[in-house]
Amino acid sequence: MTYTPTAKPELVPRVDGDLPGPRSAEYLEHQRRWESNARAYPRNLPIAIAGGDGSYLWDVDGNVFIDFLAGAGVLSLGHNHPEVVHAATEQLHVLTHGLDFPTPAKREFIDAQLSMLPPGLRARMRMHFCGPGGANAVDAAIKLCKTATGRGDLVSFQGGFHGSSHAAMALTGLVAQKRPIANGVPGVHFFPYSYCARCPLGLLRDTCETNCVGLLERSLRDPNGGIPLPAAVILEIVQGEGGIIPADRDFVRRLRALTAELDIPLVVDEVQTGCGRTGTWFAFEQYDIEPDVIIASKALSGMGLPVAVIFYDQRLDTWAPGAHSGTFRGNQAAFAAGTAAVHIVRRDDVLGNVRHRGHQLEQRLHPLREHPWVREVRGLGLMWGIELADPHDGRPAGGYARAVQAYALRRGLIVELGGRDDSVIRLMPPLTVTAEVVELAGALLAEAIEHCVPAR
Repeated sequence: MTYTPTAKPELVPRVDGDLPGPRSAEYLEHQRRWESNARAYPRNLPIAIAGGDGSYLWDVDGNVFIDFLAGAGVLSLGHNHPEVVHAATEQLHVLTHGLDFPTPAKREFIDAQLSMLPPGLRARMRMHFCGPGGANAVDAAIKLCKTATGRGDLVSFQGGFHGSSHAAMALTGLVAQKRPIANGVPGVHFFPYSYCARCPLGLLRDTCETNCVGLLERSLRDPNGGIPLPAAVILEIVQGEGGIIPADRDFVRRLRALTAELDIPLVVDEVQTGCGRTGTWFAFEQYDIEPDVIIASKALSGMGLPVAVIFYDQRLDTWAPGAHSGTFRGNQAAFAAGTAAVHIVRRDDVLGNVRHRGHQLEQRLHPLREHPWVREVRGLGLMWGIELADPHDGRPAGGYARAVQAYALRRGLIVELGGRDDSVIRLMPPLTVTAEVVELAGALLAEAIEHCVPAR
């Protein structure tokens, strides 16, 4: 079946008939026949995408959806922001690929990105271009820290997600992803994260003393603790795939103090939270800390062109020339788009919009906190999660969440799932989303949650 593009539809959520529609079904069957069994998103969101504009996308059958997935956070300025598209298109006529040579587009991108760092960090940071994706940057950060410290072990946190490459997967908490892969990267020690809705230590937030980080403090300071001083500690400030879990402030600040005391590089993985998602350019800024390494990728270009970098303290810059290389580190169109995106973020006060729309979304979701099947509503900026659980035994209600996702899709709203048993409804709209779209999406989601309540 050949798809013939038509005029852009009216941008209001509308679904005619069953999903997938007949054209989408044809595309999905072609995908099933020829693509890897590891494909993921279309299994729960059975559509074939034809186009997008701002906070909306439409499928090949003409159905229109509010997109609160936004390319898993990649499309920070929405689908096809005209200025970003123009910047990338103009660059395509000049130079597309530059390895790691300096170029005008790359220099402007570097200057734009460094300008968004807090002033205290800016002067002492170096940048390394790692390859096209976030997992490439995670790999680079770990190699950097192992090289600089001469140590081999690493500390990560339960519930964290750092990618699906062989090395990044070793740092990820999701056991199901690692179980089929024998002989994974060794030397990773997992500690509890400040997930207060389901405390990994079985404590209550009102009476605990942030014991999750206390366990790490005692383990690393104890000469009989069994863990050699690690090369790095890696942390998501907000666990994304783990269920949109913002870290407790005391947890983060004590972790930073501990790693500074023991001279352990602290790596913050801002692949999903970076570039404004939480209301500041990087989420760590809201915790008043300065990490040693920052990992960034998804939204760097503002439009989905792949680029990944690490920012790191210059004292760690001890690796040799060519120690971490890769062919696709010089995506000039992504650099041009990313520079334009930073300009737009500043000019249009996009971070202010994130804070305002985030507050609006929080207020819109607030009544759900009283719903018996809602365990917690939590988030930061425009990164929100609604955790569903059985009110009788507290078990994650993954089946309910999947039903909500499917119903919302039929009503014209795309949301993603995450967390334990995929029981958390994740909301990550474009950072340019309007108040009207937030209100409409909130109403559709509330309808879906109420409509799909499991029968007893």
